[in-house]
Amino acid sequence: MPIVAAVFALIGRFVGRLLTMAFGWASVMLFGRVPQSKQVLLAAVALGAIAWAVALVGVLVPPVGSMLVSTTPAPDWVDDGWLRLGMVVMAIGLPLLVGVGGLFLTEAGKRPSGIGGIVTQVLRGYPYSAVLALTLAVLIVVAPIRKVRSLVKRWEDAHIPMIVHPGGYERVADDLEAALDAAGLHVERDPAPWILETPSKLLALAGGPSVRSLVPDRLLVLRSPTLEVTIHPTDVAIAGRREEVAKARAAIASRMTFTAAYLTATKEGQRIEDRLLAVAAGPPDEAALGLQEIDRRLASVVVGEEEWEVLYRERLQIERDLLRARQEGRREVSRRPSALGWITRLVRALLP
Repeated sequence: MPIVAAVFALIGRFVGRLLTMAFGWASVMLFGRVPQSKQVLLAAVALGAIAWAVALVGVLVPPVGSMLVSTTPAPDWVDDGWLRLGMVVMAIGLPLLVGVGGLFLTEAGKRPSGIGGIVTQVLRGYPYSAVLALTLAVLIVVAPIRKVRSLVKRWEDAHIPMIVHPGGYERVADDLEAALDAAGLHVERDPAPWILETPSKLLALAGGPSVRSLVPDRLLVLRSPTLEVTIHPTDVAIAGRREEVAKARAAIASRMTFTAAYLTATKEGQRIEDRLLAVAAGPPDEAALGLQEIDRRLASVVVGEEEWEVLYRERLQIERDLLRARQEGRREVSRRPSALGWITRLVRALLP
């Protein structure tokens, strides 16, 4: 019995991680990165989508409905008829609540205005619920298969959060391919398997124009015989031998600071990333003041430890690049011959 309990505990942890990954993927595509203050609401939306899928299956497939009714704890005064009616109400009404939740998860400036826009957003709860449920179903099938494949090949997996800007997917792919090639990881660009592209396409269909701008026309994989890097709109998934995975992570961390993507998830972190980019692209003589301002913001910004370290690493990389450019400029000036140098060369040329 202890062995059986351990096996079920292991399966439970795996399913929990899978559900977390699915919720994160789907929620970012549908609503963007959600602030910490709205995480509870996001969890309620995700739970509502799952409950809707279960209730819908129970209504459409009577044997499943009977099993759900028989296993649902209820007071003695609640008979099976009431439970079945409740299941029908959930199948009809839960998507509307999901739509309302999605309305509040969307940033205030991006919410639809007017009765028509609000009603449309609430009615999108039906496709939202269907897409969330389908995303879970796809990941539950695909994730174990890819994990087994990695185990057979003795590969390791790693994930790097990277939120691609609208319309910036191709640039990110170009920059990432160049970074990997510069690190000695020679990769070729291929389309991702259709099973990985399908959820993104459905998310774009359910989310409307704002989500559609985040979904690339095609999902790309950069691969070599010992490495695969799948570029998702909100994540870079790396799989390969341990050495290649380590090199790929280092290449992304050191060479992907300025691309068409955010490396942080919170609004505060992304504002600092925008400021860092402005400092790097601005006049060199103003860079010192810009870095001082960023240091003050980093000293007080409220973000997670991992995200703060990403921002600080980007800040150090900017300072390094500016110092390197300044040193190269000085070397260039020092290599230019002075007037006295030109006269000396001329005299030496004229002397026998």
